[in-house]
Amino acid sequence: MHLKPMAVKMPEYIGEVAPFRYLEVEGYNHPLEVNDVVRQMVHYPINESAVEFTCSDTTVNQVWELCRYSMKATSFAGLFVDGDRERIPYEADALINQLSYYSVDREYSIARRTHEFLLYHPTWPSEWILQSILIAWNDYMYSGDSRALEAYYEQLKIRTLMQCTQSNGLISVKLHPQTKSFWDSLHYVWDKPINDIVDWPWPGGFGMGENNNGETDRFEFTDYNTVVNAYHYEALRQLAIIADVLHKKEEAEQLSSQADRMKLAVNRLLFDRKRGVYKDGITTNHASLHGNMFPLAFGMVDERWRESVTQFVRSRGMACSVYGSQFLMDAVYNGFDDEYGLSLLRSTDLRSWYNMIRVGSTITLEAWDDRFKPNQDWNHAWGAVPANDILRKMVGVEPLEAGFSKIRLRPQIGSLAYAEGKFPTIRGDVNVRVENRSDRYLNKTVLPANTQTEVWLPVRKGQPNVSHNGIVQQPKKDLSRQFWIISHVGSGEQLFEVW
Repeated sequence: MHLKPMAVKMPEYIGEVAPFRYLEVEGYNHPLEVNDVVRQMVHYPINESAVEFTCSDTTVNQVWELCRYSMKATSFAGLFVDGDRERIPYEADALINQLSYYSVDREYSIARRTHEFLLYHPTWPSEWILQSILIAWNDYMYSGDSRALEAYYEQLKIRTLMQCTQSNGLISVKLHPQTKSFWDSLHYVWDKPINDIVDWPWPGGFGMGENNNGETDRFEFTDYNTVVNAYHYEALRQLAIIADVLHKKEEAEQLSSQADRMKLAVNRLLFDRKRGVYKDGITTNHASLHGNMFPLAFGMVDERWRESVTQFVRSRGMACSVYGSQFLMDAVYNGFDDEYGLSLLRSTDLRSWYNMIRVGSTITLEAWDDRFKPNQDWNHAWGAVPANDILRKMVGVEPLEAGFSKIRLRPQIGSLAYAEGKFPTIRGDVNVRVENRSDRYLNKTVLPANTQTEVWLPVRKGQPNVSHNGIVQQPKKDLSRQFWIISHVGSGEQLFEVW
């Protein structure tokens, strides 16, 4: 097996591994029984009973199982890697791996080890360097452990790329001098400049010809990139909260103000008010799925324009890669468009998770299909987005405070008859069963000890009554007026009804 110098090597006591789908034996002239061939499997320790999910849609159930199993099967290197073809940790793979692994087991070490590795071995896309802050924040929110934030805070500041800020308030790695000192500050050792990526592969890549659209929705690269600047805003916003957690009050205020200014600059310079959509950059009028789904996912869209941006995102379908789908799905569910999210999860189109099952894979692919990336591998965990989005967004379990001391429970199951799951948190399991009945909506939940939960229930037309454990409530509606919110729900068995 030929691996690049940056590839993660297997320990000697394990030896090299090779993912495969079948074994063909040639030239063996004796009877061969099933038990004569023994497979040895290597994976990171995982508790396969830690998580459960099922719903009324068989396709979604198959997609879930494919993605859940992919977490186990691709963990063999002890770090999150980009499959076995390169076997290199990349921030984008690590972010999706991290959220998905948290969703299938109560285990945080492999994600943290990968994060710490990448702080000293960053990869070449500018957006992926920015993702280090997102990974660090997820580590804290799910584990409740702030030690990594404290240890690497100064490194995280550098990874906001604020040093690339230009006079108009936006950042650009193309306009910022890529000097040795700049690279050294990031521990960057690749033999090519840091560059914007948006999504992968690009149009015409891998010898497929210029007529191939790639996975970027024909995004037009300019000096100022909407996707990169959306990431920069989210990195600043999260780093401001990290600074506050670490009691760096002055820095927290400065970073928060900087994030606010950044958001204003993006919406002033990169948003086309006539069309109600974001452009790919200042000097182009082209609008892409990517240029709109990232601002939507990161909460940058002004409320006046949310509907037009959401409709544009819908109009583009799955015009992104399996990596980009993480942010598309987050944008869809963050915008409470659960029926569209459900349609993407159970889609059987060429660009769908079901297509990975249809072509015969048991692990998620690097791309939707071989025709989009002929040299792809069939063991790539960044393709397993539903492993986290089904539980985080559809079942709706997310931490509101570190270590799940406060939980948000916001199921969005669309038109499913029911969905239920067990989500493993550091404080114990969150068990949820949601049912859509003709006469009422039911949410049966068991919450772990030492937690407070904020429960969101759908506002159903013609059914204005809400109860909690049989007691009628008078909850407030959220700003979108699509949900009732019941706050300060304690541990134990809970029953919520809307009728």
